[in-house]
Amino acid sequence: MKNVRFARALCAFALIAGTGGVALAQQQPDVQETQADPLQPLPDDAQTQADPVQADVYDAPGAEAAMAEMADRFGISELAPGQYRWADSIPASGPTKIVISLTDQLAFVYRADELIGVATISSGKKDHETPTGVFPILAKEKDHKSKKFDDAPMPYMQRLNEYGVALHGGNVPGYPASHGCVRLPMAFAARLFALTTTGTDVIIEA
Repeated sequence: MKNVRFARALCAFALIAGTGGVALAQQQPDVQETQADPLQPLPDDAQTQADPVQADVYDAPGAEAAMAEMADRFGISELAPGQYRWADSIPASGPTKIVISLTDQLAFVYRADELIGVATISSGKKDHETPTGVFPILAKEKDHKSKKFDDAPMPYMQRLNEYGVALHGGNVPGYPASHGCVRLPMAFAARLFALTTTGTDVIIEA
């Protein structure tokens, strides 16, 4: 009799244990789905906030469009070496973007998508060409001197990469003559220096 009771109890235990196992297996997919939720695509506003600089950079006008705007804004189609134009009034706020055209040897400055300045430049000469691409300003120094070239003055220096390529005031003869930097007319370089911050994007086109 005891053996029969023991066998019944053992069967009942096995049945309960088996039921629990089924319930656990049914719950497992819910746990997996919950863990997968963070991998779902972010809302549109989160995606926009995650990459504001890139979007802003690609909205920058190219050199060809900038040339057309120069004619409308300042009533000129070209500048003599060393010359520049700067708007009498500029937006009080908004992103600043600088577009450099190596072909035209010109720099265009935008504030809140409005062209506010244009200047002739002198970029890198043969074998010292200025690199192209999008470069955030990494560092600024008003009275900088070159560590590579015998303490050569680089006033209003705004460094663009780890190799020392920078925007700065200097001689602008009307053709590429630097060791890779973008030289600007001195007064223009001073105005630009006062307007930018580290992180301001400089778009350099061939």
